[in-house]
Amino acid sequence: MRIVVIGGGASGVICAIHAKNDANEVIILEKNDKLLKKLLLTGNGRCNYMHDSYSLRDYHSQNMEYLEDFLSEKNIQDVSYFFDSIGVISKNKNGYIYPFSNQASTVRDALIREVERKGIVVNYDTVVKDIQKKGTQFSVDTGDRVLYCDKVVLATGSYAYPKTGSDGSGYPLLEAFGHTIIKPLPALVQLTSDFPYRKDWDGVRCDVILSLEEEGEEIAREEGEVQLTDYGVSGICTFNLSHYATRGLYENKKEVIKINFVPFIETLMTPWMDRYNKKNEGKNISELLQGFLNKKIVPIILKVCHIREDVSYEDLTNEEKLTLCHTLKGLSVPITGTKDYESCQVCNGGVSLKEIYSDTMESKLVDGLYITGELLDINGDCGGFNLTECWISGILAGRSLEEME
Repeated sequence: MRIVVIGGGASGVICAIHAKNDANEVIILEKNDKLLKKLLLTGNGRCNYMHDSYSLRDYHSQNMEYLEDFLSEKNIQDVSYFFDSIGVISKNKNGYIYPFSNQASTVRDALIREVERKGIVVNYDTVVKDIQKKGTQFSVDTGDRVLYCDKVVLATGSYAYPKTGSDGSGYPLLEAFGHTIIKPLPALVQLTSDFPYRKDWDGVRCDVILSLEEEGEEIAREEGEVQLTDYGVSGICTFNLSHYATRGLYENKKEVIKINFVPFIETLMTPWMDRYNKKNEGKNISELLQGFLNKKIVPIILKVCHIREDVSYEDLTNEEKLTLCHTLKGLSVPITGTKDYESCQVCNGGVSLKEIYSDTMESKLVDGLYITGELLDINGDCGGFNLTECWISGILAGRSLEEME
């Protein structure tokens, strides 16, 4: 067979490698001048390409029921075995799997060597304008020529990081074949806010419990480091909540982040503050709070609570004490939006999983058309989960093509 893989990112390259055999001609069409451009940016250039444990809680989709078989232990092990087989030595840092070299180029170069070893043809600087199917044959129009083939794999990525070539160009190609595209929205992205004191906390990093409330009800929470910025909130905790917020905002729902600045206090806050104050006699409320809060956060908390900085804790009314403790446990930050596709790592949304065979990645609507990677309505949390989705979908599609007679 002749197989055309459109997109030379993670899922497209690993698919091509697995699809190539002596009987199959495999051609990758890549719009950039090199393969795997986005891969070099992952993990801050270190390429966190897998995680050491997986569950459905790490992933998100409008059709979660289709993910159980896709995220099987076998599929995940196959990814690990593959990278072992091409010489990538890994190391585990807090569950995140990196190449031992700490360089994304190690993973990229190993994949490119495998592409070259297998004799896979790569056409660079190639943009696909149109795909047609007549009978069992596809025609792929690149503007200056038309390629004819037996199978097509679409692996063009989402809208995330368009500077790497991932500009959503695959969506209209799939819509032309009748596929349903769930609106792709930024995920693993910073959240913006109109919180009045955000410029005062710019640059603060602190360990918190971050909760997301939608229409007044908590729907998700994360614990870890948050980065407070002049536009809102960032950091891994924020990223892992962002797909809920972007989808909710798209549906005109009210989204609010609650920041618990005292995650170490598991008991009732007011009795704890009473005991803490007794151990620190003579300090005003500002000095007291600086014992466990970032110095920039203290005046913000007091302004929100309408408490002067020079008063002592014991001089506060019971209502003021309750307000202070409630705010420390859950400062409300209204979410007004997100950073754009230039800033997000992946998208939430994509091709409906109802229209894909989860064991082969073949379209249920068009025989011979395969869809992999970020085009699919699957997104994961930080930690290598999104690259794993790309590896699994690419391997499943590639093996299915390689095994055809």
